[in-house]
Amino acid sequence: MRALVVEELAADYAGCALKDVPTPEPGPGEVRVRVRAAAVNFPDLLQTRGEYQHKPPLPFIPGMEVAGEVEALGEGVTRFKVGDAVVGGARVGGFSEFAVSPAMALREKPEQLSFSQAAGYGTAYLTAYVALVRRARLEPGEWVLVHGAAGGVGLAAVDLAKVLGARVIAASASDAKLAVIQSEYDVDATVNVTGGFRDKVKEITGGHGADVIYDPVGGDVFDESTRCIAFDGRLLSIGFTSGRLPTLPVNIALIKGFSVMGVRAGEYGRRFPEKGRENTQAIWELAREGRVKPRVWREFPLADWRSAFDSLADRQVVGKTIIRPDLP
Repeated sequence: MRALVVEELAADYAGCALKDVPTPEPGPGEVRVRVRAAAVNFPDLLQTRGEYQHKPPLPFIPGMEVAGEVEALGEGVTRFKVGDAVVGGARVGGFSEFAVSPAMALREKPEQLSFSQAAGYGTAYLTAYVALVRRARLEPGEWVLVHGAAGGVGLAAVDLAKVLGARVIAASASDAKLAVIQSEYDVDATVNVTGGFRDKVKEITGGHGADVIYDPVGGDVFDESTRCIAFDGRLLSIGFTSGRLPTLPVNIALIKGFSVMGVRAGEYGRRFPEKGRENTQAIWELAREGRVKPRVWREFPLADWRSAFDSLADRQVVGKTIIRPDLP
């Protein structure tokens, strides 16, 4: 089969190569999936440089989220049959024509979602759900400021916050991206963060500030967010795509009476297994009910994996970037 293989850890994907490798055989409790779509996430890019917390041994095939069809069953697997449309994740293996995953890591693909939508859905919407529901305990009518609103986890938060009845401010450095979000997700306001945003947020909220701030960016965005958060607000730290880890003088949190909350959706589920199952069930139920709108920005063939990676690194996307091994 054809697969993208990381042979050494290096900058600018220098250690990555598209190769012919043996098609994997599923072991006991595993399923081999014919990959129809695989989502590209920032952790996939970080793994090629050895900068992500999970460091698989070399060589490895990256790609953590896939959707496709069951092609072979390992011993003891009874919950699927060959030909079933499934979606799920593994820590590695998605950027290939076939991927092996534990059967327990897969679920039936909702009919309402295409393979590409389904591949990019789980991680982004689970992160948004844990952040907004479990950590922030978002209430209907509250103001939510979503930074990085055009990215995968940001757009999921925009979508989910609207479903939850919040008033949403989408924030980005691109007017073009904000126009797409406004037209497709009917947000209450948009803010271009170029040149500062705290006064704009205060104006939009009538001086109240944002009750919840969803921040996958970090750096200067985090710093300025502390200046436009409401009293008793919740500032959600999702990640640091800006590259700088911010620090907070605690007197600001004390005086303004807000909380900073770290969000690790996967770890939340590991620490609280029952709640983790509830979280996963909740997001996929929303998908089955057609209440959410996961957006695919662009699909790339496996041979054009570098362009797919660059689209994330260069922040071109509005939604999810998908690799399609079945595309020529």
